[in-house]
Amino acid sequence: MREPARSLQPLQAPVLLPTSASSADCPGRALLNWTGRIAFSSATLDSGDVLVFAKGVNHVAGGVQCLYRYCGETHAVVASFPAITSVQQVTRCPAPPIHLNSRNTEFRVTVAATGEDPIPTLVTYRPRQSESGSLVAPEKNLICACTMIHNVSKFLREWVLYHAAIGVDHFILYDNGSKDDLADQVAQLRSAGIKISTVPWPWIKMQEAGFSHCAATHQSSCRWMAFIDVDEFVFSPNWERSEKPSKSMLEEIVQVDPDVGQVYLWCFDFGPSGQTSHPQEGVIQGYTCRLKRFLRHKSLVLLAAVDHSLENAIHHFTLKAGFKSIRSMQARVNHYKYQAWTEFKHKFKRRVSAYVADWRDPINLESADRAPGLGVDGVEPVDWAQRYCDIKDNLLQKLSSRWFGNGLGSPGSQDT
Repeated sequence: MREPARSLQPLQAPVLLPTSASSADCPGRALLNWTGRIAFSSATLDSGDVLVFAKGVNHVAGGVQCLYRYCGETHAVVASFPAITSVQQVTRCPAPPIHLNSRNTEFRVTVAATGEDPIPTLVTYRPRQSESGSLVAPEKNLICACTMIHNVSKFLREWVLYHAAIGVDHFILYDNGSKDDLADQVAQLRSAGIKISTVPWPWIKMQEAGFSHCAATHQSSCRWMAFIDVDEFVFSPNWERSEKPSKSMLEEIVQVDPDVGQVYLWCFDFGPSGQTSHPQEGVIQGYTCRLKRFLRHKSLVLLAAVDHSLENAIHHFTLKAGFKSIRSMQARVNHYKYQAWTEFKHKFKRRVSAYVADWRDPINLESADRAPGLGVDGVEPVDWAQRYCDIKDNLLQKLSSRWFGNGLGSPGSQDT
């Protein structure tokens, strides 16, 4: 349940409703125990495999079974198979037998650790319908960008227009329960000619599963995927003398040997840079002071090289045998991490990763994910606006000003 609803309303058992008239065999029913293990989503891939996304089934010793049953029948399992892979919150299952698929009926699908009861499920499986019409496969985008968002619409325009200008063809936004004007922002970007999609992903602390879903379901439409946040901007100092952006800029970064499946980009973390509120001209223009050393990386991932398990650590994916990861020597990520306190304080509400403690929890206090020296109270330090400032770095600020004028964050900024 979305965070505002959890904090303001008493919790009630949700009711699972059919998504269409054809779903009548799967009637709505109250889910009484939904705080523990649960299968919450699925995706049928072009290969026929079925991905089941489930909370509470990860790295189970002894294996995992995939179970299909007719809707409305709690115990009548019609097919059971060993999982192909089961890592983190993602289980890859074989599809039901063809003779069951041919009935054009719906099934519940869930998973179970071998020898244990199946976990409760919200997931309905329907056979993938063959597409009729054109025999020509749609053109595959060279570079797409995937991110998970929660109430960050004010930052979206700058991030999208910048990356579209340097080579991102399609943006995929996994919406983690946003309550701001996301729909309006997306509509404006589409009207400017940007290819952008949103995927509802309301489940709390399921970022890794969301990125697995993104990697698996876009292999037919995207060759490379940039997994970066909306406060992260890919940049190369080699572009410093470019008079205007070019869609070939990111393409040059992924011009690599055939056995390279992932390109790491070092992240440089920028501080508040004296700002006490969100800079109206955008983060690129507003934040120009950063820490000297880098702590993390983000990645451009060749989707065809991603391991069948879809295992990831948000910053990178496990790759199939025969592929390797390399570090880019020409590009980096400007991470506008420590912003003005009015914005940064929202990070104390919750973190989206399944394996990262919320900042109010007094555990893993030395984690690189935390703000050094900040503690767990979420109280603004007196010197916050001057923190995390080792080096003045305005390379991207000057370049963006040359390319886009008054800043991509302002209403009158240039569209691509």
